[in-house]
Amino acid sequence: MEIQTSHMGLVARVANLSKHYGEGEQRVTALDDLSAGMRRGQFTAIMGPSGSGKSTLMHVMAGLDTPSEGRVWLGDDEISGLGDAALTKLRRRRIGFVFQAFNLVPTLDVRGNILLPFQLAGTPPTAEERERIENLILALGLADRAGHRPHELSGGQQQRVAIARALASGPDIIFADEPTGALDSRTGREVLAILRSAVDSSGQSIAMVTHDPVAASHADRILFLADGRIVADREAMTAEEISSEMLGLEQLQFGAAGARA
Repeated sequence: MEIQTSHMGLVARVANLSKHYGEGEQRVTALDDLSAGMRRGQFTAIMGPSGSGKSTLMHVMAGLDTPSEGRVWLGDDEISGLGDAALTKLRRRRIGFVFQAFNLVPTLDVRGNILLPFQLAGTPPTAEERERIENLILALGLADRAGHRPHELSGGQQQRVAIARALASGPDIIFADEPTGALDSRTGREVLAILRSAVDSSGQSIAMVTHDPVAASHADRILFLADGRIVADREAMTAEEISSEMLGLEQLQFGAAGARA
């Protein structure tokens, strides 16, 4: 019997995952026979030099892209072979997203944007979910902004709305792609503290792609990628330690690229 993802303490995983773009001499390998899992109730940062495959890994794990080879699971459900309609339904029910671009609907107010996933799924929030949403609005300091539209909010407030939207349905995992990239350093720290709190207070699972060592220092675990492979899997590190690790990876990748040339 195949070992289930949940038996491994994981919320999502990939096995022997490869992703190629193009054909023949033009083919580029973004992920190369990579196996990894995201631990339940943990904040994982995914880092690597530009072109290392970190965003591709997140997109495949989240069902936003399909693997060329290998298998992908969300919980105990394999999603590798699902079609677009099934993947869309799964993402709405079980995955939260936070992006660098806040991706808020400009014609909806704060509460409307937070409720949007429920409207798209055609399933009104339960009483428990409504209570969670109201608590999120209060906890994230949005109560006096609930009737405002995105253009009336600061960048930090917009990202808080995006986080509340991602948390509203209690997803299995939240994928965050450079969530502080468009924010100043102080606001970025506030947003990271909110994500950290979601893990600590409610056991939320978060996987965050970032190039920022300070952002990654908020995580419990850091996966370092280079050339489409995981080259290091570390527990929590300081920003200085992460910077040193990244510098070594960039030198390694630059040297490998020079050798291929």
